[in-house]
Amino acid sequence: MNILHVCANPKPVEQSVSKQLAARFFGKLLELNPDVELNNVDLYQDKPPYYSNDLFRRMWMPVFDPAYEPTKAEEAAANYVQKQVDELKKADVLVLTMPMWNFSAPGIMKAWMDQVLAPGMMFELTDAGPKPLHNITTVVLLVASGGIYKENDNRDALTRQVSAALGFIGITDVRIAWADGQNPLFFSDSEVRRDMAFEAAEEIAEELAEESLEK
Repeated sequence: MNILHVCANPKPVEQSVSKQLAARFFGKLLELNPDVELNNVDLYQDKPPYYSNDLFRRMWMPVFDPAYEPTKAEEAAANYVQKQVDELKKADVLVLTMPMWNFSAPGIMKAWMDQVLAPGMMFELTDAGPKPLHNITTVVLLVASGGIYKENDNRDALTRQVSAALGFIGITDVRIAWADGQNPLFFSDSEVRRDMAFEAAEEIAEELAEESLEK
């Protein structure tokens, strides 16, 4: 099993519940399957640029006009996405670690998704719709939030955005371990909720380890 882990949290592990979730998840997974190939991308160390017109033209003009030849500036604008997609195409599992900020994913994660969800990179457009150009079957979301959100909560733009965007390129198996209620000023049971999320992360790791060994 090859995993790409993309983390969007600037805090050190001891201050970040989402990173602690990742530590518990990968600790359990590697314990059960030491042969896992793991590649880590820290978006605060390898920052994605914002989507530009040059990148738009590099990715989409060949779709509209197969004879289109990108300029040097447009080719250069694709350097980051090409590097990231090279890693994505090695993976069959994608793990995204992040906090919820203002009811959604951190902007740096959105910027990364804007880069990699590109035609000719992760999918191609056909008469039947988008055709995946990757081998990813499963996405694991490791999330922490200050507030508490029920399933299908209208305030939760994070899981909806990620699920919709990745579903567009054929990834529909999304598994979530979410440590909610992590603001102790409002929730006295924040530690209990964190520990429950740790258990959920380890359960997902156990599922993936069992599935990988069955293949």
